[in-house]
Amino acid sequence: MKVLLVDDHPLILSALKAVIQGLGDDVTVVGAGSAAAARATLKSDADFDLVLLDLQLGDANGFDLLAELRNAYPALPVVVVSASDRTSDVIRSIDMGAMGFVPKRASNDTLFEALRLVMSGGIYVPPMTMGVDGGGGSAAPVAEPDTVPGYMKVIGSQAAKSDYQTTPTLAALGLTPRQTDVLALLLQGKPNKLIARDLNLSVETIKDHVAAVLRALGVNSRTQAVLAVSQMTQQAGGLTSTWRLGNR
Repeated sequence: MKVLLVDDHPLILSALKAVIQGLGDDVTVVGAGSAAAARATLKSDADFDLVLLDLQLGDANGFDLLAELRNAYPALPVVVVSASDRTSDVIRSIDMGAMGFVPKRASNDTLFEALRLVMSGGIYVPPMTMGVDGGGGSAAPVAEPDTVPGYMKVIGSQAAKSDYQTTPTLAALGLTPRQTDVLALLLQGKPNKLIARDLNLSVETIKDHVAAVLRALGVNSRTQAVLAVSQMTQQAGGLTSTWRLGNR
């Protein structure tokens, strides 16, 4: 596996390179200390399997570079590795096409599992605070109100009413086997046309299934669906559950 790591902090760049090399002997990590260096590296050699991108770059806005990479290299997965873990940044990154978002405070094991998940076709997002008071102490950190999806507010309010912080389970959604197949492909970031081709169904039929899946999840967009399923699977059993759903 060949990984391009984009981070303008030399110490962090060096540390992350060492950590990622620990994934295996067949892993090659190339560092780029700026957006310009990342562009030059990919222009001279686009044969990479994965890009890890910091959002805070000295010569460019990380979101702008993410959009640029997704446009120029649509088949190249990009995972954001950021000091930020704000809900709004996670949502924006996934909405712009990132296949994962890993806070820099995450453990090495979490980073490894997130990268394996992405390389197997899944999408990783970190557990995010719901902004509710569990009833027995201080309130959890609150994300920006205008950026918190409605389903997260619903989950948070329901959790606050119960004895345990829980979210609905995938099994409780009542999806049909075909809807489950559609959800698995949707979580891989595939558009309706590719899902239709993979399942040998018409695009119109896929649109109906996607609409049903979104209704079952109580969300309005694919990005919210990814985040909702991540919350469910991580509470139900961690990254392994997400991997199973994305690789049925």
